[in-house]
Order: sequence, then structure tokens, then C-alpha cells
Amino acid sequence: MTSPFDLSGKIAIVTGANTGIGQGIALALAAAGADIAAVGRTPAQETVEKVRALGRRGEIVSADLSTIEPVGRVVDEAVDKLGGLDILVNNAGIIRRADSLDFTEADWDAVVDTNLKSVFFLCQAAAKHMVANGGGKIINIASMLTFQGGIRVPSYTASKSGIGGLTKLLANEWAAKGINVNAIAPGYIATNNTAALQADENRNRSIMERIPAGRWGDPADMGGAAVFLASAASDYVQGHILAVDGGWLAR
Repeated sequence: MTSPFDLSGKIAIVTGANTGIGQGIALALAAAGADIAAVGRTPAQETVEKVRALGRRGEIVSADLSTIEPVGRVVDEAVDKLGGLDILVNNAGIIRRADSLDFTEADWDAVVDTNLKSVFFLCQAAAKHMVANGGGKIINIASMLTFQGGIRVPSYTASKSGIGGLTKLLANEWAAKGINVNAIAPGYIATNNTAALQADENRNRSIMERIPAGRWGDPADMGGAAVFLASAASDYVQGHILAVDGGWLAR
């Protein structure tokens, strides 16, 4: 009997796949059977090599998603190289930190353009392909700041709050077209984006005290949630934001 979590024969685009959460998700999807188009500003060579070591096809798609210019090409190139598209994981994102009184327009635009604008238009481009081919799965990467305000990251909080609303809106529009749109909200994960927090002794201590699991998350901790939302096991799940946070929101 086939497992509902089996992704054999599926083709996934994962953005921001070079390192961290994107790499963790790409490898989890590959371990479940999916072939991976690894999208990154710099070539995701290590990720692709690890995907291939798992016996799956892996292809590099180089793209800078700070603008929407490469969005159509990302989908077309993935389809050309791997033969289709069943899953999109919108993981690529950036963060800028400063007090709100001092925050610049440049830092606002850079974060919102990458984290929200490019995500919408990549969803749109992928969905046009998916609708024509019977459906698919879209997984957006939200944040604890989809639910909370945070401090010193106004554009990041706005973008991730927007991801929560966008995920629900697209689910409303596309569920009947066979496309599931959901999101994962990682807790505090040890990645390059959180290096400053990990290095700040006081902030690190306050974060650790708030996490019931007693540790920072690892990028691999996102894998199970991603496989679930990419697989037939989640066929009746729509517009959901799944927190993978070590219990942070339950505290």
C-alpha cells in the first residue's frame, strides 16, 4: 500500500535552497521521493549534490528573487530541466534589523520585495502551470512574526504577516483548482538569518527560556512538516499555517 507521504515522481521547486531551512526542506522532500530544482542567488551546489546522493534528480536554478524579474524563468527552467512542477516551496527571504525610529526605506523595500512581492508572483507563475496540469502544492514559509510583532524588524514582521494573509487568500481562490496553499511557520531556527540573535548572549538566553523544547530548532526539523504539506496526506488541508516552533507559541 502506497504511503500518503510518498513523493515519488513529484517535482519540487525550493527557493533559498543553498543553506538553512531551504536546504533542510529540499533534502526532506528528496528523501520522500521528489526531484528538486534548487533555487538560490548563488548556485546551490551542495544541496543538489546531497539530493543526488539520495538517488533523486537535483538541478540548480540560479535566481536573485530581490525582484520579480526572474520569476517566470525560475518556473520555466525547472519545468524544462525536470519535466514538470508539482510542489513549490517559497523559502527565500531576507531580514534587516534596526529600531523602527531609524528604519530606512531601502531596508523596508528590500525585505518586502523579496519576502512578499516575489513570493506572490512566484506563486502565480507556479499556479498557472499547476492549473493546466491538474493541481499541485504550494508551501510558503511564514514565521513566529506572522503571529507576533517582534522588535527591530518592522519590514520582516510586515512581510511575514503578509505571507499569512496571502496563504489564506490563495487557498480560497485555488483550492477548487486542485492547488493546496499552506505555510510553515518556523520557530527560532539556527541559521545564518538568526546568527546575530544566537551571538547576543542576553537575547539568546531570553529566547531559550521561552522555548519549551529547550533548544533552537535545526533546519532538518522543518522536513516532516514540508513532506506532509507537499504530499497526498494533506489533500484536505488548505490555508493553514503550521507552526514548527518547539512549543514557542504555546508558552
